[in-house]
Formats: sequence, C-alpha cells, structure tokens
Amino acid sequence: MRRWLILALAVAGLLALAACAAKEETTPAPAASTPEAKAPWEQEWDRVIAAAKQEGKVTLVATSVGALGREAMTEPFQKKYGIQVELLTGTGAELAGRVKTERLAGKYGWDVYMSGMDTMFGLRDEVQAFDPLEPALILPEVKEPKNWLGGKMWFSENENKMLVLVTYSTSALWVNTDLVKAGEIKAWKDLLDPKWKGKIVADDPRVSGPGPTTFAFLYQQKELGPDFIRELAKQEIKFFRSYQEPFDSLAHGKASVLIGGAEMLAVPMIEQGLPIKMVDPRQLKEGGRLELANAVLALVNKAPHPNAARVYINWLLSKEGQTYFSKSQGYPSRRVDVPTDHLTPAYLPVEGYWANLTEEAVRFKRGTVMPFVTQVLGN
Repeated sequence: MRRWLILALAVAGLLALAACAAKEETTPAPAASTPEAKAPWEQEWDRVIAAAKQEGKVTLVATSVGALGREAMTEPFQKKYGIQVELLTGTGAELAGRVKTERLAGKYGWDVYMSGMDTMFGLRDEVQAFDPLEPALILPEVKEPKNWLGGKMWFSENENKMLVLVTYSTSALWVNTDLVKAGEIKAWKDLLDPKWKGKIVADDPRVSGPGPTTFAFLYQQKELGPDFIRELAKQEIKFFRSYQEPFDSLAHGKASVLIGGAEMLAVPMIEQGLPIKMVDPRQLKEGGRLELANAVLALVNKAPHPNAARVYINWLLSKEGQTYFSKSQGYPSRRVDVPTDHLTPAYLPVEGYWANLTEEAVRFKRGTVMPFVTQVLGN
C-alpha cells in the first residue's frame, strides 16, 4: 500500500510538471519593443540627407557676403552634415552675367542663388533660372508661419520662387567719423554744401546694386526728387562699381561721405576699428528706407545637386542657419526667433519707411531711375 501511494504521488508530480511545460509553450513570448515610427517629414528628411551625401556638395552663388558671411554660410553646414559647400561670391552684376552666359550655353553648375531683388528678377525673367521654393521645404520649424515676421514667409512674387530673408532700415549714408562730426549731416540737402565737393563717393546708380536703390529713394522723396539729384551730381562724386572700393576710400580718409554702401562689407571693417559709421536714418529729416540686402533666396532649376540644395536651403532657413547668417551680415532676419542683440539699433525696421521690397520698386528703378541718372551722369 505504501509503495502504491509513493508511485501515485510520483505520477501526479510528473503530470503537474508536464502541464506547466505545456502552459509555458502555449504562452506567447512578449513582443520585442520597437522604436516609434518616424513622422513622414522625418522619413523624407533622412532620405534627402542620404541622397545629398551621395552627391557630396552643394554649389551656392551669393552676392557680396564678405569674409564673415563666407565662413557662416559654409563651415557650420559642412560640419553638421558632412556636405561641402562651393560658394561663389561677387557683385550682383558680375554673378548674374556669368550665370546667364553659362545657362545660355547649356551649362548648369549651380544649386542655390542668393542676391538682391534686381538681380533675382533679371535671372527669373531672362533665363528662367528658378524653381518654386516651397516644395523644397521640409523642416517643420522652417514651414511654421509663426516663426516668421508677419506670421508668414514672404515671397517677393506670386510664383513663390524668391524668398526674402531680411528686412532692415538704412539711411544708405555713411561717414568717416574722423572727418565728419556727429550730427553734422541731418538731411540729404546738407550734402549740397560746398565743403563736401570732391569728398563724396558712391555706388554707381547706373548698374544693379546699392546705387540705383539709393537714388530711387532720393528720386521719390517729395522734398528731394530729380532736381536734388541734378544738384548732387555737381558735387564731383566719385562712383564705383566695386562694392568694396567705396568703403575702402571712406575708411582710409580718401572720402568723407559714402552714398549707398553694401552694409555687410562694413561689419568686419567696423569690428577692426576703422572710422566708418552709417548715419542713423532716425536722425535724418527724410528718414530712411526698408531694404532686404542681398538676401533674396532661390532654388536654381536644373541643379546638379538637387538633394544637397534642399538640405542647404532648409538649414539656412532654420533658426540655427538664420542666426549664423544674421550675425555675419549684421542684418535682422525675418525669423522672429533669431536674436537681435548683436544688431546696430539703426538697422531695426521702422514702419512707414519707403520699401524697396517689391517688384514694383524694381521696375521703378529700372524704368525710371536708372535711365534718369544715366542721362544726368552720362554712360
């Protein structure tokens, strides 16, 4: 009897172990944890970056960004993405002429273009150089309207091919602070004083650049206008088509006053302690104008590195990219989250100033102002 009881208990134990084993086999193993699926924009961004790295570089044309701008627009991007930036700089007229010639010859070597409004409209109209920019935008922070001044990205025309990155105030009037006393010039008509004769340099208003924009401002001012420009021309002004030369003349005392000026070239000179300063437009009787600098951005069509171009454009329009750009150029970005504590207060936009920001303003310069100054000054 005892042996039978022991045998029964042993059998029962074996059956229990078998049941437990069967239960373990039928209980599914917990599913392995999977990373959260990426949002569609993240998937697209990863794909575009991978393709861009295969392309290896992006080619960029930018008008007169200066040495600080060259560094800001290349090195941070290259370090972050491992994609080289080939940057071509020069005056608006020089660069546009080169690109037009290349495209007419069937050569398409550039991906991204950034210049002033005049140059951009010329490339759009004469060689149809640009693609719509919006489809190239990927990053949500770039596409978010509230991150931009006025609650929207500002395209300069209806086709959404040219995006304005900067809006700032300027007087377009510079002085050598060793030769001109503070507050000595309070109105543009002060420049008609005989003491300034032969002491003024200017950007040439007969070619694209700061020159015709400045003279368009003078032309449309009721208290100045064409008669003032004729009188100003009698002051033996020396005109330059190089953007750097008038600043060099001013900084080294060869001139007392500069009319026009590509402001980004002044930034490193001022940091070096050279005696140049823009007359604050808020201190001039006529005020100033709203300008966009050489900061109109476009995506070139038939680009050799289309994916790298998309990565670069998204980076440049990000808070990071715009901060680098703003600090290197000394202009306020249209991104409202970009710091402004590094800016000269005179550059901050002033409501009510004449705006050189539209296609209408460009046509006014080309159709009215440039022919007029050519008549006054000669070819």
